[in-house]
Amino acid sequence: MAKDASVQQEQLDRIANGKGFIAALDQSGGSTPKALKLYGVNEDAYSNDDEMFAEIHKMRTRIITSPSFTKDRILGAILFEKTMDGEIEGKPTAAFLWENCGVVPFLKVDKGLADEENGVQMMKPMPELDALLARAGDKGIFGTKMRSVIKDANAEGIKAVVAQQFEVGQQIVAAGLVPIIEPEVDINSATKAEAEELLKAEIKAQLDALPSDAKVALKLTIPSKAGLYDELADHANVVRVVALSGGYTTDDACARLAQNPKMIASFSRALTEGLNVAMSDEDYDAALGANISKIYDASL
Repeated sequence: MAKDASVQQEQLDRIANGKGFIAALDQSGGSTPKALKLYGVNEDAYSNDDEMFAEIHKMRTRIITSPSFTKDRILGAILFEKTMDGEIEGKPTAAFLWENCGVVPFLKVDKGLADEENGVQMMKPMPELDALLARAGDKGIFGTKMRSVIKDANAEGIKAVVAQQFEVGQQIVAAGLVPIIEPEVDINSATKAEAEELLKAEIKAQLDALPSDAKVALKLTIPSKAGLYDELADHANVVRVVALSGGYTTDDACARLAQNPKMIASFSRALTEGLNVAMSDEDYDAALGANISKIYDASL
């Protein structure tokens, strides 16, 4: 389902200017057991990785097919690779999202985090990225997401994280996709505010060095200083600045986000808070709808 230019432009306009938020449905192998347990699916419900990923696909399918999951409030959704390769109601997931829901599909492309060094965790190498990007483009994926983590206000470490993010980001732009660059600052960092100031400066320097036609999105921890990233949101190369919930509760994340009007949400755990596999469809849709409403309102 490779996209034509008009669909690409429609999706770009939607992400850049639409009202709503981006749903993060991209838990990977490391975080899937925890996500499933919170959802009421214990580890005795599956005996290998394939069965585990089948369970998380059922969970994601139920979210995406819920009457609450609509383009009125949800602009995009970030998928895990196996979710992209799966189907919903007989249709490839990315095609279902766009054609049935009007929601722009993104793909998580990183392969996890390296060990901590200089107060940060860089991304592990991605030797097969070009092949993955080509496959994603063929499946109708609009953009990508990749995560690093900053744990300390270490200038050298933060510089390295941002340089790596933008280097890979340019590879993604060259493949015709829009990268979401995600250098997460740990919400429990003792030097969170200082790290965010360093991060902003490094991102600004990298953005200023981009070609004028290169478009990126940023996914950042909600900053300690409200409005810190407004300047980045206004940058000509930035499509949108989205916020991660980072371990805050849904209510706390939404309250903090509301202080940053130039950021919209891209929440994962906060989106699924309170959902359980055993719920009736009515209760499930009501709980998901309540979460979506809170996150949407905070993103306006």
